[in-house]
Amino acid sequence: MAVVPRPQDLQRLNEEIMACRRCPRLVEWRERVASERRAAFAAQQYWGRPVPGFGDPAARILIVGLAPAAHGGNRTGRIFTGDRSGDFLFASLHRQRLANRPTSVDRSDGLRVRGVYITAVNRCAPPGNRPTPEERDNCLRYLKAEMELLDRLRVVVALGAFAWDGALRALAANGLGAGGRKPKFTHAAEAAVGPYTLIGSFHPSQQNTFTGKLTPAMLDQVLARARELART
Repeated sequence: MAVVPRPQDLQRLNEEIMACRRCPRLVEWRERVASERRAAFAAQQYWGRPVPGFGDPAARILIVGLAPAAHGGNRTGRIFTGDRSGDFLFASLHRQRLANRPTSVDRSDGLRVRGVYITAVNRCAPPGNRPTPEERDNCLRYLKAEMELLDRLRVVVALGAFAWDGALRALAANGLGAGGRKPKFTHAAEAAVGPYTLIGSFHPSQQNTFTGKLTPAMLDQVLARARELART
């Protein structure tokens, strides 16, 4: 694994992410959504750019999602912020004493996370929440770089099968493999990958949380396990 740069290099990486225009389809979509806006947010200025990761530079836990929501992160400029998926996630992080508040409204809401960094495989909101394989691969360089820069990282929590696959691809790009067959995604699955433990969780989308496929207790269990492993 590469020698870890200084923590402040995360900011330089985020500036690179925010300037990215590598995927024409995603650029067109994110900017169109930001221009047209949802009626409920018509008075707000949308972010409309790639959304960087955020959190504690000394994080031992990395949480990976799919991509910013069109009217969540693409509006607010912070991943899992301003939508119900984020509310579900941050409520659990707060119960696990990993966040100072249970909701995430906008970039200036005072939210802080402890020992955690939050990111996504893709940094632009994709149409239908479905990035293409090429769009996924264009963004993997950023997840790979975040893993290199977070020098205390021990646990990666993948929210959904897409994040699980993306995390494995980014780890492989850093020269790390799980050995043998590719680990299969299931809720609460664990896989040892180099010095890290990869843990799976169903994504906190409304499709999963409204139907009970993912409950608060289930996500709490995953994050509690991540905390436990991060201490070792």
